Amino acid sequence: GNKVLCPEDKVEQTPPSPRDVAGPEFPAQSDRISSHQEDDVDLEALMNDMNTSLESLYSACSMQSDTVPLLQNGQHPRSQPRTPGPQPQPQPSPRQRVQRSQPVHITAVRRLQEEDQQFRTSSLPAIPNPFPELCGPGSPPVLATGSLPPSQAAAKQDVKVFSEDGTSKVVEILSDMTARDLCQLLVYKSHCVDDNSWTLVEHHPHLGLERCLEDHELVVQVESTMGSESKFLFRKNYAKYEFFKNPMNFFPEQMVTWCQQSNGSQAQLLQNFLNSSSCPEIQGFLHVKELGKKSWKKLYVCLRRSGLYCSTKGTSKEPRHLQLLADLEDSNIFSLIAGKKQYSAPTDHGLCIKPNKVRNETKELRLLCAEDEQTRTCWMTAFRLLKYGMLLYQNYRIPQQRKALLSPFSTPVRSVSENSLVAMDFSGQTGRVIENPAEAQSAALEEGHAWRVRPRPGPLQRLPPGWVIHRTQHWFHGRISREESHRIIKQQGLVDGLFLLRDSQSNPKAFVLTLCHHQKIKNFQILPCEDDGQTFFTLDDGNTKFSDLIQLVDFYQLNKGVLPCKLKHHCIRVAL
Repeated sequence: GNKVLCPEDKVEQTPPSPRDVAGPEFPAQSDRISSHQEDDVDLEALMNDMNTSLESLYSACSMQSDTVPLLQNGQHPRSQPRTPGPQPQPQPSPRQRVQRSQPVHITAVRRLQEEDQQFRTSSLPAIPNPFPELCGPGSPPVLATGSLPPSQAAAKQDVKVFSEDGTSKVVEILSDMTARDLCQLLVYKSHCVDDNSWTLVEHHPHLGLERCLEDHELVVQVESTMGSESKFLFRKNYAKYEFFKNPMNFFPEQMVTWCQQSNGSQAQLLQNFLNSSSCPEIQGFLHVKELGKKSWKKLYVCLRRSGLYCSTKGTSKEPRHLQLLADLEDSNIFSLIAGKKQYSAPTDHGLCIKPNKVRNETKELRLLCAEDEQTRTCWMTAFRLLKYGMLLYQNYRIPQQRKALLSPFSTPVRSVSENSLVAMDFSGQTGRVIENPAEAQSAALEEGHAWRVRPRPGPLQRLPPGWVIHRTQHWFHGRISREESHRIIKQQGLVDGLFLLRDSQSNPKAFVLTLCHHQKIKNFQILPCEDDGQTFFTLDDGNTKFSDLIQLVDFYQLNKGVLPCKLKHHCIRVAL
C-alpha cells in the first residue's frame, strides 16, 4: 500500500541535496538501471539528466561545505529522517554503494574532482575529504597527496674545499646550503673555534681574482658560475663586517655624498646605506683599465645603486658627462691577487667588477686600482652595501643574536674534543674531578705558572722548550718571508690587532711579530737575551722579558706595552 518513489521521479522533480546522494534514501546505481530495463527508458537521456543534476549538486556542495561541520571520517552528519514504510530492498552501506556505482562514468563527478584539485591550496597538509562518496573505491578518506604539487627533495652535491696549506676536503652538501652553513660544517669537521669569522672564498687563479662569499649566498649556485680551474678556499676574514662595527670612521668624509641631509649620527649613517630609497654616492679617483687594452687611465669615478660611472669631464657629475662602467645587478666585486704582474696595474691595491656570466675570459672584466689599501677596502665595502643593503646587515646581526641567546655561554664554541676535557686534582692519593669553576681556573693558572718558571736545562742538554714549544701554536707560521706574512694579514682582514709570529730571515736566533694597526702592517723583532744564565725573549730591549713566546703573546694580548695596540686576532691556517 505504500508508494515507493523511483529514482527517475526524484531526478525530474528537484535537484537532490548532498544528503539525498549520500543518505540511505539514494538507491544504488545498478538498482536504478535494472529498474528501468522494463520501462524501456533511453539510457543516454537518463545519463544527461544525471549530469545536469550532479552539476547542481556540485554547486550546492561547495556552498554547504563552508558551514557544515565534519565528523571524524570526513563525512557530513546526516540528520534527514528515514521515510516511513517498508523499503523495496535492504540498503547497502555507503562504501558498498560507491563500489557498485563505479562502472558508470559520470562526467560531472570527474569535473568536480578536477576542479577540486585545481583550487586546493598547495601548502596545506592532507585534510579530510568532505565527500568520500564521490571518490573511487581506492581513494583514501583524505585528500590524495598526488593532488598537491610535489615537494622536490633538495638534491645533494659534492663540493671540494681547499685550505691555506693546500689540503682539501670533499663535502656532500644540499643544493640549498648557504656559505655560512658550509663554514659551520667545516668548523665542526676541523675541530676549530667557531668565532663567526670563517668565510668561504671564491678563488680564480687563472684570472688572479678572489672574493669572500656573503653568508646568505648558495654555494651550489656560486659554483655553477665558476670555471674548471676555480676553487673554494676556507679562510678567516676578520674584516668582513668591519663597517658595521665602526661606521663613523670607515669612509673618509670627502668620499661619500648623500642625497638627503644627515645628522651625522651612527644610526643615520647606517640607515642611509641600508635603506633602498636613499641614494648615497661614493666618489673619488681610481685607475681604470680600458677594455681590451693594457693601458690604465686615472678617472673620477662615482658609485651609485644603478651602477659604476666615470666622468668624461674632470670631476663633473652631470648626467651628460657620466659614462656607465659596470652594472651592480649581475656582477660581483673581487680583489686582485697579483695585479701588477698579471694586469700591469699601477699599484698593488686592485679590484675588479666581474659579471657572473664571465668564467675564463678577461676581456669583459672591469679592472680598477686604488692608491692605498684603505681606499680599496672602502670601495669594495660600498659595492657590497649598495648591492645587498639590509641583507648584509642581517648577515652581520645573526651571529650577534645567536651569541646573546647562548648567554652566559657567550665564549666561542669549541670542538667536541676540547669540551670533553675536565679539570683534575692529583695532589692526593687518588685523583678527583674539580667541579668548582673558580677552583678549576685557579688550578690552571698555577699549573701554567709552574710550567713557565721551572728550571731551564744546561747548555750541554737538548734545546730548551722555550725555543720550540711555540711551534705548536696556531699564530706561529715558521719560516715565511715578510711578503708572505703581509699577504696572509691582508687576506684575513686588515683589522687592528691581527697578528702572526714567524722566524726572522736576518737573524736565525730572533723572531718577528707582524701586526696590523690602522690598516697598516708593521713588524717588530723579538730578540733573545741572557739573564743569570737563562735565555729570555724581549720586544723592548730587555725591559720586559719572557721565558718563551707563548708567555710573550699572552702578555701583549692583555697589555699594549710598546706596541700600537693589543694583540687581538691571530692568523690561522687549518688543515682540512
